[in-house]
Order: sequence, then C-alpha cells, then structure tokens
Amino acid sequence: MARYCAAGHAESSRANVIRRRLSGRVRAGLAGLVGVLIAVLVMPGAWAEGVPVPDEDPFYVAPSGLEANVNGAVLNSRPISVLGLGLPVAGWQLQYRSTDSAGGAVADVATVMTPLLPWLGGGGRPLLSYQVAEDSLGTRCAPSFALRGGRDFSIVNTALDIPFLTAMLLRGWAVVVSDYEGPQSRFFDGVNSGRGVLDGVRAARSFAPVGITADSPIGAWGYSGGAFATLWAMQQRASYAPELWFSGVAAGGVPADIAAISRKVDGGIQAGLAVLMVVAFARIDPDSGLAEDLNDRGRELLVRESAACGADMVLRHLNRQLDEYSDTPNLLWHPQFQAATDRQELGAVAPDMPLYMYHSNADDVIPVGGFTALVHRYCALGANISVVHSGIPGHNPAAAVESIGAMNYLGDRFAGIPAAAGCTG
Repeated sequence: MARYCAAGHAESSRANVIRRRLSGRVRAGLAGLVGVLIAVLVMPGAWAEGVPVPDEDPFYVAPSGLEANVNGAVLNSRPISVLGLGLPVAGWQLQYRSTDSAGGAVADVATVMTPLLPWLGGGGRPLLSYQVAEDSLGTRCAPSFALRGGRDFSIVNTALDIPFLTAMLLRGWAVVVSDYEGPQSRFFDGVNSGRGVLDGVRAARSFAPVGITADSPIGAWGYSGGAFATLWAMQQRASYAPELWFSGVAAGGVPADIAAISRKVDGGIQAGLAVLMVVAFARIDPDSGLAEDLNDRGRELLVRESAACGADMVLRHLNRQLDEYSDTPNLLWHPQFQAATDRQELGAVAPDMPLYMYHSNADDVIPVGGFTALVHRYCALGANISVVHSGIPGHNPAAAVESIGAMNYLGDRFAGIPAAAGCTG
C-alpha cells in the first residue's frame, strides 16, 4: 500500500509539472481572448475576412431527410478558428437536429470549443453549455456567427461574453454555445430555446473530437436572455432529454415577469427591448392578437425590424414609448400582451439539479421582484438552490462581479463536491 501511494504521489507530481508547463503556454494565449472585445470595437480588421452571415452560409441549410434524425444528431460539422483568430483553442461548429415548440424538426447550430490542454483533473473533461443572450429576431445575431469571426454590430452580445468564455476555457472545460433560438430566431420562445440547448449538449457529447467521455460532468450557465434559455432547458430535461444529467447550473439576471421588464424599460434608454418583445411575441404567438393592436407605424415596425438584434433596437428606439406604435392605449398592460408573456414564463416545473441563481437587487433592466417570485416558486416545488440577491447595482455590473461566484459554484460541482440541499441564501 505504501509503495502504491508513493507511486501515485510521483505520478501526481509529474502531472502537476506537465499541467503547469502546458497551462502557462495555453493560458498566455487564452488571455488574449479578453482583448478581442477591444478589437471588436476599435480594430475590426483583426477579425476574419469574408465570414458570411448565417442566412448566406450553406452550412446552415437544413439537409433533406432532417425529420428522420433523432434529436441532437450531428447533421454536419466543420472546424473553425475561434473568433477567426489563431488562438490556442480547438473549435468546431455542429449542425444538429432539434424540435421546435410546434413539434417540427429544425436544424440548429452550435459552436464547441476546447482548450489545447490535456485535462488532468479527475474523470472526463467537463462540458459546460453556455447560453449567450442571443436576444435576436435574425440569425446574424446568433453567437455562431460571432464565434466564427463574423464582424458586424450584431456580434456585440457575444463579444460581451468573451471574458466569461475565456475563464471557462482557462479552467480546462469544454464549452458548447448553441444558437438556441433556432433558424427562425424565436426570441423568448421558452420551449424552443430549452430544446435547442439540450440538443446542443447532445450533439457536443456525441462529437468525438471534443473528447467528452461517459464520466465527463455536464453543467449549464446563462445570464439574462441566456438564463431564460438555460432554465427553460432545465425545466424540460427530465421529459425531453432524460439521459442528460447536469451536475450544476448557474443562472443570473433572470428574465422573470416579462411584462414587468417591458414596462420598466419603456420610454427609457433601453426602450428598444420593449419594442423587441412586442415584435417577438407578435411573431411567435400569432394568435395573441398583438399584431392587430398595432397602428400603421407598428405594422411597418414588424416588417422593418423582422431581422433585428436587440442591440440594434436599443439604439434605434432610444426613449421611445411602445404606445407610439399601437392603437391600443397602454399596450404593455393589455390582457393580450400579458397573456402572451405569461405563456413564456418560467416556474411551472422545478429543475431537478443543483442551481445557483443570482440577481442584482438594483437591476436597471430586469426588476428583481420577478426573480424573487421565481425562486420562491422553484423552492416550493422542491428545488435545491443557492440564491444570491446581489448588492451590485445594475444589470451588467452584476453580470461581471457575480460571475465569480457562478464559476466557482460550477467548478465545485464538476469536482464532485455536493451542493447544499434545499434553498439557501
């Protein structure tokens, strides 16, 4: 026994030396990812030339016989240079089969990344499903376009998540980022988004070059719009993808009480988000009657913004009020709008894996009341949640600061450390 322990210690020491040497080289290269955000804004020439938007890229075209494939099946794949740069990260894009909220077969796309560093931790390399806040009405806003090196203002939401993606890769985790809104860019369609996330995980797990093994722990994380998709996926896991088990899940800045969010931003600097929601619900819920409530300007809006990104709309609708586009006074308080948002609210089912949920008490975009009510619903249904009501003021500042706790929580779950039972915090 003593001889075995000594050999094990020597093996561990050699592994640590190798890890430090490799880690130093790889970490230096990965740290350059953080600088990419600056390149997005001031040095666009550093990005890949000639990356077509998804609607003009044959890779996104659904193959014939799509329906015959199982959910999560990889339909097509291609290697990519992540962000169009020579980074020490292996990257692929996978086209995979999913099922939308109407039950139809769709071809979604996910970007999978893994650091060029052997995983020397216990078990298999962890796989983290990270949901960017896609917030879009068109596929040019999809994260796959940005992560392949697309250069357009539409990449701003993905670019903002580069520091978080960097931190995950520095920990040695493989990461899958799905275009969970699907080819029709169905913003705030919970069932559609959740299925897109789960099938993206299925595709990444089955794609041999990523190196995910049977003992690789799986996790998920999203903030804001990404939290919406993450939690919808977790609510559907048991019924839609029962073979997947998530060791831990983090969700912050959660869009709960969607109608309250739209009312908060209406008429302010984020008013474009309210416009985005109305256009999105008119499209994904045509029986809601919202389109009929709009005036001529509103109907023109539906056409003009049909492929817009949330960032586009924030700039174009600064300080606008939704009633400028409606024949119905106080549209955001109208029962038809409330009913459309209610159909997409989280909380009907409690996720059955350990959760870490966080939200700023002074969020300037998403009122904390909806988050608190959602946590209470989940807890009443038996969820296990570590809850953080953050004192960091503001939606984006809280995203940055509280990411540390979320990352550490996921790291502990990947290491096999049990989460506290019940609702704590």
